[in-house]
Amino acid sequence: MLVLSRKKNESIVINDDITIVVVEIRGDKVRLGIEAPKEVPVHRNEVYEAIRKSQSPESAADEAQTAES
Repeated sequence: MLVLSRKKNESIVINDDITIVVVEIRGDKVRLGIEAPKEVPVHRNEVYEAIRKSQSPESAADEAQTAES
């Protein structure tokens, strides 16, 4: 994992087309702005995990069993 220090209004560029900007620092919270192409999905980790879980083969099998009942 790469760890970087940034101050308010400073940014990080990933692969020439994704920019992450430190928008605000308030106490122990940091607000980030993310500029990315529309075809690049950007999610908070908990949302990403929920999406991934809902798309897993187990979930599809569970849904199929529920539909059969």
